[in-house]
Amino acid sequence: MITGRLSTAAATIALLVLVGCGGGGGESEVAPAPEDPDAPATGTLRIFAYGDTVPDEMLDPFREANPDLELKVATFDSNKAAAAKLAGGFEADVVEVCTDEMTPLLARGLIRPLDPKAVPAFDQLAFSDKPEVRNEAGEVLFVPASAGPHGLIVDTDAIPEGVDSYDALFDPAYAGNVALEATPLTAIAITAMALGAEDPTHLTDEEIEEAKQHLLDNRDNFRAFAESDSSMVNLFKSGEVVLADGGRGTTQAMVDDGLAVEWVAPQEGALSWVCGLAITSQAQNLPAAYKLINYYASPEAQAISGDMGFVAMHPDALPLVSKDYRESADPRNLETAIATTEPPNAEAYERAWQEVLAQ
Repeated sequence: MITGRLSTAAATIALLVLVGCGGGGGESEVAPAPEDPDAPATGTLRIFAYGDTVPDEMLDPFREANPDLELKVATFDSNKAAAAKLAGGFEADVVEVCTDEMTPLLARGLIRPLDPKAVPAFDQLAFSDKPEVRNEAGEVLFVPASAGPHGLIVDTDAIPEGVDSYDALFDPAYAGNVALEATPLTAIAITAMALGAEDPTHLTDEEIEEAKQHLLDNRDNFRAFAESDSSMVNLFKSGEVVLADGGRGTTQAMVDDGLAVEWVAPQEGALSWVCGLAITSQAQNLPAAYKLINYYASPEAQAISGDMGFVAMHPDALPLVSKDYRESADPRNLETAIATTEPPNAEAYERAWQEVLAQ
């Protein structure tokens, strides 16, 4: 499965508009833990998430363990789209959120804090101790369920000497054979890192302008701006591209297809998206919602996630992950990665990227 999630960062924009309009709301107090967490789940549980978070290979063990529970699963392409649908009356108990795009859900009051004591594995999960998981009051907003470091994908036949910096994307030696993920946050962030920025998701407007100009000055270096993970894979398959930015999961998908590529953590630092499961403010079946979240937090479910190309957020899952994916699934990959959080001036990233695309 391809797991780069190109659409994630592209959907972080227009937040000022979202704060000022739309419905939403509901319960805002911490969702109480079930009185009997071991009781079988019953009724109906409505899940709203990215498609690659809820495939049958992940949900089937949960279904088998809860035969009296009806699952209703719907998918989205971004938290922005999810927020709009939930605010419009779409019903869900559990929603997936990501650190770089959750503002639309928060602005409309669509997420209800949860009780971490109701998730026994919570403190063991990678990223669970980060401030992005909590609101300003310190309440837990979501349980980390997946992540994916983002660095460089290198064709080892075409570039046997390898590369170790985002600056290689702009090297004239590879002109016309480089691809860039077509997302505002990622594209601007890694360009800024190539120029020396250390906090790529909190760039000043001047730093964003500098990154934009660097992209424009080197526009001819890029064969394509990939709109999806499958597009990126096809660019490498066709030989059009020998170097790109991307995730470990996307790289592994290429390796599985027989391509001679490797993933490299750049010396500037790998980025990483982090997503998890939250309880909606309109949730009706809290016991089942917690049971699902606990399932996703378990070593068994995280091993499945690791075999899908994600980081296994529970360290005890690693021995259960197949050998080919064990390295990419190691939660220690996140220790040195830069979590992609939503910039306060996200609209400036979007404007800059749109100017690059217009050229």
